[in-house]
Amino acid sequence: MTHGPGSSKLIFITGATGLVGGHVAEEAFLRGHHVRALVRPSSDTRWLDRLGAERVVGDIEDADALRNGAAGADWIINCAAKVGDWGTLAEFRRLNVEALRLLLDAACDARVERLVHVSSLGVYEGRDHHGTDETTPPATNSLDAYTRSKTEAEAEVLDYVKRRGLPAAIVRPGFIYGERDRTVLPKLLANLRRGTFAFFGSGEQRLNCVYVKNLVHAIFLAAESPMAVGEVFNVTDGQPVTKKQFVGRVAELAGLKIPTRHIPLPVARALATAVEGVARLIGASKPPIINKARYKFLGLNLDYSIEKARRVLGYQPPYTFEEGITRAMAEHRQGANQEPAAAAAG
Repeated sequence: MTHGPGSSKLIFITGATGLVGGHVAEEAFLRGHHVRALVRPSSDTRWLDRLGAERVVGDIEDADALRNGAAGADWIINCAAKVGDWGTLAEFRRLNVEALRLLLDAACDARVERLVHVSSLGVYEGRDHHGTDETTPPATNSLDAYTRSKTEAEAEVLDYVKRRGLPAAIVRPGFIYGERDRTVLPKLLANLRRGTFAFFGSGEQRLNCVYVKNLVHAIFLAAESPMAVGEVFNVTDGQPVTKKQFVGRVAELAGLKIPTRHIPLPVARALATAVEGVARLIGASKPPIINKARYKFLGLNLDYSIEKARRVLGYQPPYTFEEGITRAMAEHRQGANQEPAAAAAG
């Protein structure tokens, strides 16, 4: 393409019907870019249609659809991934690593200006983190299949940068929340309503949260900055937020009682290991209520440095945690989320 700096771009977005991809599409539209979205035939595309997005029908395992999406694109923003805290490593690898190679091949063939891959702070070792930065290598043996596949996906992207000269950058968001979230907040709210939520330990451990619009801001900086190629960036809201603060604020904004139940950390850790072991033994199709991934989320201190993103990209989170969580929860007040919460709980 012949677009110059600052001019309109053709942006191919994978995962565009999800939380992050939908917000990337919205921001691209607001900035005057042309949005091309990869959508499955069964996807709800009403949001994208309102934005006037061009649709490419297919999925992340469809090499032809990926080639069609990449053709003529300036940027590719890869927000597609199989997420979750349950499933086999083979299943996560197929969708998060093998399918990614198809996209990277398409990006190389199309000679795109930039590819931004959305990864996860989950790639770091499953331990307490206190200001961990990008000089700490990802864990090779993660707590769960999802984060293991995300670690391998990052390695693929960096290999394409080195081996094929792909101008790619990686952003590692923490725990993402925001408007139009149909999984995380509804599930948390369902547990709060049922009175089944309990903190692991004191609840004073840090949460690596990031408001979706802050993440999108970082994604566009990574797409625009010449310094971002071949680099990886941690992305959070950039302020300390504890599990107790996050869950408490969600409860307050939903008009619910703030939970006070606590499970001692050693008990939670032992339970997570035992219950997950049994569930895997019997081949459970859904994750048990307590497992290693949830222990990591609720039990560990997850504090990561975003100094590299600030220094290299000029990333300054546009929204504070309070602004972000208030905006995210606006649609969940007065029982507005009863239906999705019930669906998530079921």
